[in-house]
Formats: sequence, structure tokens, C-alpha cells
Amino acid sequence: MNKYKDIHFEISERKILLRIFDVVFVLLFLYLVGIVFKFNYFNISSTNFYWTIVLGLYLNFIGSVFEMYNLQVASNQFQIIKSIILTTSTTVLVYLLTPIYTPVLPSNRLQILIFFIAIFTALFTWRIIYVRFFASNRFLKKVILICDKEQVKELVDGLENADPHYRVLGYVNSDSSDESKISFVKVKNIEINDLEKFVKEFSVSEIVIASQKTDGITVKLYNQLIHLLENGFIIREYTQVYETITQRIPVQYVSRDFYRYFPFSRSNQNHLYLIIVRFLEIIFSLIGLTIGVVLIPLVIIGNMIGNEGRLFYTQERVGKNGKVFKIVKFRTMIKNAEKAGAVFATSNDSRVTPFGKILRKSRIDEFPQFYNILKGEMAVIGPRPERPVFVNEIAEVMPFYETRHVIKPGLTGWAQVNYSYGATIEDSLIKLQYDLYYIKHRSLFLDFNIIFKTFSTVLFYRGQ
Repeated sequence: MNKYKDIHFEISERKILLRIFDVVFVLLFLYLVGIVFKFNYFNISSTNFYWTIVLGLYLNFIGSVFEMYNLQVASNQFQIIKSIILTTSTTVLVYLLTPIYTPVLPSNRLQILIFFIAIFTALFTWRIIYVRFFASNRFLKKVILICDKEQVKELVDGLENADPHYRVLGYVNSDSSDESKISFVKVKNIEINDLEKFVKEFSVSEIVIASQKTDGITVKLYNQLIHLLENGFIIREYTQVYETITQRIPVQYVSRDFYRYFPFSRSNQNHLYLIIVRFLEIIFSLIGLTIGVVLIPLVIIGNMIGNEGRLFYTQERVGKNGKVFKIVKFRTMIKNAEKAGAVFATSNDSRVTPFGKILRKSRIDEFPQFYNILKGEMAVIGPRPERPVFVNEIAEVMPFYETRHVIKPGLTGWAQVNYSYGATIEDSLIKLQYDLYYIKHRSLFLDFNIIFKTFSTVLFYRGQ
């Protein structure tokens, strides 16, 4: 058996790999360029080692903003080129303009060009290596499911669509009452007696247990699993696997037993965390309102030309603990947009004016919401506040939907930076999965991650 084919990197490992080798390749190329071209701007030595630390931090921070560590982007050689150009340009510009922490600006402009080309070439070379080798089929993660036959297609699609490096080779039917021989053609139905042989023969990386019927885990199957565990094979529970891969809570799978799988983040009751977050929210809201005041003249002119009606628009939304408040936005829709009743906003919504589209895409329409944040009705980060009529409608289909109201709604959130639109009940379910993931894993680290992704959303003009 060729062990090279059995290698697999987890999602977190791939991201760490990308970050570390971005810095390693850049420093290596700068060192080589310094030797070959007598490049004096960036000399690496024991006396100025902090230059390398600052450059590494800039690369990782700016790379996050421009989606260098989004695995879908990183695995596509065409998308990653755009991210490399933007990351390199911004990093070089910021590095040159912060001489307190970096070398003094070079007198020779050629040195700046060499600096740019060296960083771009380093990042481009490493990412081509990553796409060619680390994102290839050689590093597939081979998996077996223990589940009921009726669940196979949904579970396989859920895992493989979330991570293209995840490959389900087969499943063991844990439904003892199902006597039919018909199986899901995409994956093999494995008999319990053949489980251990199959795992070793096909170099399976992981066994995922997704059965909701405890009587399906028979003594024979249990003993097989224990024996595999003793031999070093990994056995995990489906909801944990799904959550790790997708960074969403699989509420469609756990159904009404959802709360058994949902320990709330301690940050939701951590007074120090809440004080720090509130302090930062006040600062952000004051900065946001200041920028909003500066933009108002331009918005007034655009509103007079492209919109009809008042400059500001208010609408009832559901906040923390189900309390209703009025959200403030710049107007983006035509007058009487909902004379026929409340409906979800959709992509290319005909009710949105041409100028309103610009405001929405750039997220400028949401600057007045910093007023709601200053009042304490909203947070900077949290689930987007929904209208009462839609909350009632969705809650009838998803009884756990109102769980998202345990924290304040936010200007941006985990769902907003990972999923663009919520035009249907199905879309609302997906966004709910992201919102609940945030509530479960809420932390300063995740908050900053969302802020970085929000910058990407605005810079790449992906607003609603």
C-alpha cells in the first residue's frame, strides 16, 4: 500500500499550512533576492529580526481580508491570482508607509519594484505548489458512514459538498428493521462482517457514526468499531464532523433534539468579554456614524436623483430576547415597496432602485445602524435582525429558529460573511446554521475573523 496516497490534511491544518508557508516563501525569496540582486532594503539579520515579524503579520492580516485563506479560493488557481495581486500590493504599500516598524523608505525606486516582485513571486510559487499537490485528489480523506440507509444520500452530499477532499467510500446500514437490499449507488453498502477488512483494504481515514437509532449499533458492530479504534482508526460522530467542515450547526439533521447538541458559548455569560465587546462597539459606532455623516451629502444627492422618498428608512426588527425595535437604514427601495405585503428581498430585486443597489452592494445603506448599536439595540457582530412577520413564519417551520435571539442582532455576522442571501425558507435554514455556530463558538477570535471577512465582502462588492 502506498502510504503517500493516504495523507490527508484537515481544514484547520491546511489553513495553518497556507499561513506558515506564505511567510516562509516570502522571507526565503527576499533573502535570495538580497544575495543575487544586492537588494539592500530588506536585510534579514539578528538586529532587525522584527522586520520579518511585522511583514509576516501584515501578510497574514491582509491575506485574510483578501481571502488568501479561504480554501475554496486557495484551491482555484485563477481566483488565487487575484487574491495574490491584491494582497501583495496592499502589503507592500502598508509596509512601505510604516517606517517606524519597518525599514526606512529606499532612495532607489527600483528597490521598491524588486520588493514587490519578490513577494508576488514567492506567494505565487507557493500557491501553485499548493494547488498542484496539496489540493489534489492525492490527499482525499476516505470515510465510511455508519447510518440508516434512508439517510445515506443526504449525509454523503452534505459532507462532500462542504469539502471536496472528503470522499465517502461506503456505509454500514444501522437500521436493523430495513431488510431491503437496494442501496445508494454512489457508495457501497458494507456488511458488518466485512467492515474491518474494507477499512484496511481501502486505507479508510475515518469512520463516521450518524445513526440516530441506538438499537442499530448491535453488539457485533460495536465490537468491530472497538477493534478498529484499538488499531488506531479514527471514529467520530457525524454532527461534530459536519460542524468542523462546514462551520455550521446541522440543525436539519438533529431536528427537535437540537438542544442536546448545542452547548452555548461561555462568552455569552462572560462579563469581561461582554464589557470588552461593548467598549469596542461604542468605538466602532462612533467611527461609523462619523463616516456616515461625511457620506450623507453624497447619499442625499444620489437619493434625490435615483430614489424617491425620505433619506432614512425605519423598519421593525426582532432583537435580543424577542424584543422588537426599529432599525435605521438609508432608503434603497421604491416608495410603497411592500404595498402587496411583506416579502423576502431577493437578488436583483425589482423594488431596489439603481442607486439603492450601489448603497446595498457597498453596504453604505447600513451605516445608520451604528445608531442602533450606540443605543445598545444591536451589536456589531451577531445574527442579522429579522422582521417579526418573517420570524413567526420561519419559527413555524423551524421551532429552534428563535434560539438566535439569545444574543443581540448584529450589523454583520457569521452567516452574512459566509452566505449571501436569505430569499427563501431554505436559505434562512442555512443562515440559521451559521448563526447558531457563532452563538455556540462566540469569542474574540471569531469576532475578528468575521470583521476580516466583512472587509472582504465590502472590498469585493458582494453586499446585498
